[in-house]
Amino acid sequence: MTHAPSEIQATAVPHQSLIRTAGLPYFLIAFIARLPFAMMVVGVLTVVVATRGSLSLGGLTSAAVGVGTACFGPFLGAAADRFGQRVVLLLLAVANGAMLLVFTVIVHTPAVDAYVLLAAVGIGATAPQVAPLSRSRLVTMIADRMPEAGRARTLSGTMAYESAADETVFVFGPFLVGILASAIAPWAPLVGAALLTVVFVGAFALHPSGREVSLDRDSAGRAPSAVAELFRARLLVVVFGILGVGIFFGAMLTSLTSFMADRGVAEQAGLLYGVMGVGSALLALGVAWLPVSFSLRARWLVFSAILLGGSLLLGVVDSPAMMMVALAIMGIGIGPTLVTQYSLGASRSPLGRSATVMTMLGSGVVVGQSIGAAVTGEIAERIGTAPALMLPLIAAAIAFAAGLANWFLSASDSASPASRADVDANAGRQPR
Repeated sequence: MTHAPSEIQATAVPHQSLIRTAGLPYFLIAFIARLPFAMMVVGVLTVVVATRGSLSLGGLTSAAVGVGTACFGPFLGAAADRFGQRVVLLLLAVANGAMLLVFTVIVHTPAVDAYVLLAAVGIGATAPQVAPLSRSRLVTMIADRMPEAGRARTLSGTMAYESAADETVFVFGPFLVGILASAIAPWAPLVGAALLTVVFVGAFALHPSGREVSLDRDSAGRAPSAVAELFRARLLVVVFGILGVGIFFGAMLTSLTSFMADRGVAEQAGLLYGVMGVGSALLALGVAWLPVSFSLRARWLVFSAILLGGSLLLGVVDSPAMMMVALAIMGIGIGPTLVTQYSLGASRSPLGRSATVMTMLGSGVVVGQSIGAAVTGEIAERIGTAPALMLPLIAAAIAFAAGLANWFLSASDSASPASRADVDANAGRQPR
């Protein structure tokens, strides 16, 4: 029996039969292939601050990456639906790798800031949408190749795994940026991201699963839901909430960079940021062991409240040690919050629009991250670090407020007779 959206129970990894169907290499390739997407905003910020000496310009450049992603991301998803994932991803792997290298060269030249910003837009515009396309492939495999009796459980576990993978790379992407920048040079993260993009996004494109088509185009003859369905309050509140999480990522890392720059070690911000990543990743995967009675809407409220509580400590931090404590507490809340939001987005996707919704959510994180980085960078440079550290608190408050709104909007989920139909449709479980 299919559970209502608020009752979906996640598992930490996809069902074993799906692992056999897709093959273990698929999950390894798909995981690494999404790392550059999580590294690009932070990598751009790091190299601009290090080479041009302007935290404000660094924030604006990160925002430019988000603009490119927001403007072109949905079109790239539509192109994959129209022409197939393989050809689109291969073109994007080459284009995005090239743009990352072009940006790295431009930022080290005397070129005016406008060219730096334009190159940053190009990075965002060509960013491969690995996460939503991976979800589309796996949902197709579940519906086409697995026994009907196990589809619901496998789908739930798969969505949880995909959400945890997204959350993990968005936390450890900046950590990897910090390692490369500290160990080699500020330009190293972008060059590394370019290599990862060409090799692993290319491998993801060429994987046999790349021949899978989206269920939205199957032969069952069911037309996709109207575009207006994407603007329902129950879905928009998830987009708004995940935007708040993205703003938190950008604001936290930028204010942390300013905090460490005051101590002469700005390049180590990514390393300290990794403290938040440890608890975040563990708790994200630990969602699998939460009881079914702990509904998704309750999880969003509880864990976003923990994130908000940890953010309050930023007003009193005065040393890297105290900052580590605050980051550790925030890590407990940020991971499960993001996983919950992705799970709700998957369950509320209109029929035939799941790839669009996943692209919206993925872009929401990047756009929010860019906004947070831009605004926080401007405040840090013009006013100081202390006011900048208040921006993550505001972002956490946005995520919590959205969770509170979602609590009331989804109050009838468990009782609604439409819930089961929604989940079946959104999962793509159409008759073959």
